[in-house]
Amino acid sequence: MRENIFKIILGVTLIVIVSIGCRHSQETEKVMSKKDSNALFEKATFAGGCFWCMEPPFEKLKGVSEVISGYSGGKEKKPTYKEVSMGMTQHLESIQVIYDPTLISYEKLLEVFWQNVDPTDDDGQFVDRGYHYRTAIFYQNETEKQLAEESKKQLEGSKIFKKPIVTEIRPFESFYPAEDYHQNYYKKNALHYQFYRFNSGRDQFIEKTWRDKMKNNKSVDKSELKKKLTPIQYQVTQEEGTEHPFQNEFWDNHKEGIYVDVVSGEPLFSSTDKFDSGTGWPSFSRPITQENVAEKEDRKLFSSRTEVRSKHGNSHLGHVFPDGPAPTGLRYCINSASLRFVPKENLEKEGYGEFKKLFEKGKK
Repeated sequence: MRENIFKIILGVTLIVIVSIGCRHSQETEKVMSKKDSNALFEKATFAGGCFWCMEPPFEKLKGVSEVISGYSGGKEKKPTYKEVSMGMTQHLESIQVIYDPTLISYEKLLEVFWQNVDPTDDDGQFVDRGYHYRTAIFYQNETEKQLAEESKKQLEGSKIFKKPIVTEIRPFESFYPAEDYHQNYYKKNALHYQFYRFNSGRDQFIEKTWRDKMKNNKSVDKSELKKKLTPIQYQVTQEEGTEHPFQNEFWDNHKEGIYVDVVSGEPLFSSTDKFDSGTGWPSFSRPITQENVAEKEDRKLFSSRTEVRSKHGNSHLGHVFPDGPAPTGLRYCINSASLRFVPKENLEKEGYGEFKKLFEKGKK
């Protein structure tokens, strides 16, 4: 079980299990019932190992209304986490994606799924071992089956993986939501989740496997990016340039809202974490979500620094330094040219409604 793995990694038990009520489960059932009655929404079910790690990549997609952690693939009814994690059932840790097919396609969901798992591992995923951590795509109709099989063939033909693709494509039978404390775990227990995720090896695998492909895809679109971006935006994001201090768009911006990648639109930073560093560049104490930020060593300018890039857009953003304010002690020094600002009043209509809670009174 994951808890035992953490005891090995940490040496001491760091996990404090909070009391679990039924209110969220009831609310989840109501939400699902509401969506079930709305013909616009459809469901896609995937098993990708730890369901904590499979929620974030789908929840940030425009057109995805909700992602629910749970169990699927077994005959046992209403399984518990203990039963599944101890191998007492045939269920796999899974997620169910509630999405609007008019805004996002099933093919896109398949693409995101493949890019967040190791489809060659038939005995678990990364640090998590056992049958219940295996990967699978659960199709609900013939169309989904055909699309899943075609996407698997394309992945095999791409030669990205040298080993055989072992992810199963199986008919959907049932899905049981996991216990309340597992839902949105990456939000409710951010520090614990980030520690687990980093030590699981998932991110390192994804970076190593897909980095070159993502770069190649970006290189194909260079001409389009030049048309889309201003000269300074292109220079900074694509050529790792640096804009002038105190002469950029957001260094002195005090409005409430979030900052997204000017190329990909992925959310990066929030005004709630922005502070005046006196450097003349926008500075933040932390990213809005660690999922969208990648860090790498930069040895340019005769020194060693830590470069910050967007995880999916692969845009150069700036650098991070260990001289920021509490509680992180970090200063993410970012180029305005890498960012687009979304005011809090526009979050919902631009597809970033999940971040409205950052600006609700008494919430952070």
